Amino acid sequence: MTLHKGAPPADRKHTPHPVNPFYGEADPVSGMETSPPRHTLPDGPLAPHVAYQFVHDELMLDGNARLNLATFVTTWMEPQAGVLMAECRDKNMIDKDEYPRTAELERRCVAMLADLWHAPDAVGCSTTGSSEACMLAGMALKRRWMRRNADRYPASARPNLVMGANVQVCWEKFCNFWEIEARQVPMQGDRFHLDADSATALCDENTIGVVAVLGSTFDGSYEPVADICAALDDLHEKKGWDIPVHVDGASGAMIAPFLDPELKWDFQLPRVASINTSGHKYGLVYPGVGWALWRDEEALPEELVFRVNYLGGDMPTFALNFSRPGAQVAAQYYTFLRLGRAGFRAVQQATRDVARSMAERIGSLGDFELLTRGDELPVFAFTTAGHITAYDVFDVSRRLKERGWLIPAYTFPPDREDLSVLRIVCRNGFSQDLADLFLSDLEELLKELREQQGPLGRPENEATAFHH
Repeated sequence: MTLHKGAPPADRKHTPHPVNPFYGEADPVSGMETSPPRHTLPDGPLAPHVAYQFVHDELMLDGNARLNLATFVTTWMEPQAGVLMAECRDKNMIDKDEYPRTAELERRCVAMLADLWHAPDAVGCSTTGSSEACMLAGMALKRRWMRRNADRYPASARPNLVMGANVQVCWEKFCNFWEIEARQVPMQGDRFHLDADSATALCDENTIGVVAVLGSTFDGSYEPVADICAALDDLHEKKGWDIPVHVDGASGAMIAPFLDPELKWDFQLPRVASINTSGHKYGLVYPGVGWALWRDEEALPEELVFRVNYLGGDMPTFALNFSRPGAQVAAQYYTFLRLGRAGFRAVQQATRDVARSMAERIGSLGDFELLTRGDELPVFAFTTAGHITAYDVFDVSRRLKERGWLIPAYTFPPDREDLSVLRIVCRNGFSQDLADLFLSDLEELLKELREQQGPLGRPENEATAFHH
């Protein structure tokens, strides 16, 4: 969650803010004028339509989610899905005894993902998103390593986790929270993610696992999961270190099964112990729902599963959160049922087609150099060509924002901080028509940007990366 300071600046704390179009209207309940304070609780209640208007007007200043090409998160669903979620908005996912059918839909979703990822005996659960799912997977990796090294831990052994510098920030949080040494492989040259040699080079007898990302948020590329597993097989034979792999498939785990069926990355590889994905990314559900699956019960230590006597029912649970909405789980089951394999394949193929088309057209402009082309995740990254000196990627991002397009500009991690890029994420609902409108706006802006004397400089408050 984002941290916020509780107290606003003194000069804004008590400034009244009338609500349009109800200027001067006294609230019939409290007699208050419709200018509630923003940073303290009002002295009394407001009429529902006044409170609604106040919040509604503020939210109009948010960006248009459909034009947000920074986020991986689903911004469009069918109207029927929205109705279904509204019908389930008051259901607490944790109350499985009170809402047994919602719990059954969760179980069916896990079974469907287990079948999709080639492990019919897999066990798993829903989460609030991939970040929680990754935490759970990391906990299981650590606990399995602790079992194998009970004679050395914690006295003389400190566990470590190997990953690329391109991992989502949740993995850094996991290592911090659970006292794991994070061994990150830096980017070098044109290698922007983990590969087999760089992964095994950092492994030792204290490595609890290797995280392979199926779809890097930096450029949309897949990490070579099969090659990493093969290298770890060799390491096991030579050194005796039996190091499992977790696949962070936040996005790619819902792309590859449908568009890259020949690619081996999932439980078909014996070394893959667990997989996570975000239902609210290419699982095509509004935020927030994620999924964590383990190959079998052996991969998920039983002592991590709590059995709670809650409201009269015996409930096994393995999650960091307790209460959370059941609506997203119902929406996930609806999406699985609605689309099926053929439907998912059609949706994801259309999204990839839009991404590849956009990448090709942007590359043909002559102003940019493509790093990826949208042919793995429907995501691609590009930077300004070497001869472009009048503007940089931050200028492009800033100017596109003026027209409503939210395109992130950011620098890569160490040791490629010299590389600044733009990234476009194509999702269901971002049609070829919208892509054409985007390209038209970009071409118009480039005419102006080419006339600049030089880059305006990166804003001080500009984020260095978009990990969501």
